[in-house]
Amino acid sequence: MNNILITGAASGIGAATARLFHRQGWQVGLLDIDHQALATLAAELGNVWHAELDVTDPAAVKVALADFCALHGGQMRLLFNCAGILRCGHFEEIEVAEHARILQINVLGLLQMTHAAFPYLRVTPGAQVINMGSASGVYGVPHLASYSASKFAVRGLTEALDLEWARHGIRVGDLMPPFVSTPMLNNQQFQAPVLQRLGVKLQAADIAEAAWQQAHSGAVHRPVSLQFKLMYWAGQLTPAWVSRLIMRGLSRD
Repeated sequence: MNNILITGAASGIGAATARLFHRQGWQVGLLDIDHQALATLAAELGNVWHAELDVTDPAAVKVALADFCALHGGQMRLLFNCAGILRCGHFEEIEVAEHARILQINVLGLLQMTHAAFPYLRVTPGAQVINMGSASGVYGVPHLASYSASKFAVRGLTEALDLEWARHGIRVGDLMPPFVSTPMLNNQQFQAPVLQRLGVKLQAADIAEAAWQQAHSGAVHRPVSLQFKLMYWAGQLTPAWVSRLIMRGLSRD
């Protein structure tokens, strides 16, 4: 039986992914720091396994993984590292502690989940990790500086582990969407110029579908949306200064 453990599962992309995989007959595990929203989603799906979790707490991460995998013979087919936070604004106007929190959740939390999941992934045929990347991990995005930096780190970790864990039969890939209509984005008080120019054309369900495709693929990076796919592949063929010029134009105040 296929199973998936999702962090950041209480809303947005995580919740949409949980609903899709559950409909497809997978055993779903839900993790999030928002206990009430998590319990509501778990009840909607039929009281599936769920646990409140702060992904930056290494001891709690190990307990959550052990509890979920104990229900599945110590195996885990898919870990979806979806937990993350965003803060848009001028870099110098955001407190250093908030920049650090973005990195702690988006990078350290993901790293801790993946590291602790290794023993369960290693003994599972076809095991896979999907990381929540971003178009912001391809070229640094003004007004999303620390978020963009976190997604660069996710991209690097994904590429490295996909090569390193191939000897264990574990695939590692990431999803790279541009802006997605989720509570995390829609509740931002600062509207980044690049967001205003490119618009928000994706819904959480679109990224859930990309996660489903990735679960049956050996791709390392999965750009999402035609708009970003064209930008991504063009960026592989053009000099870096061209990408910088485009980003400067999209991000000017």
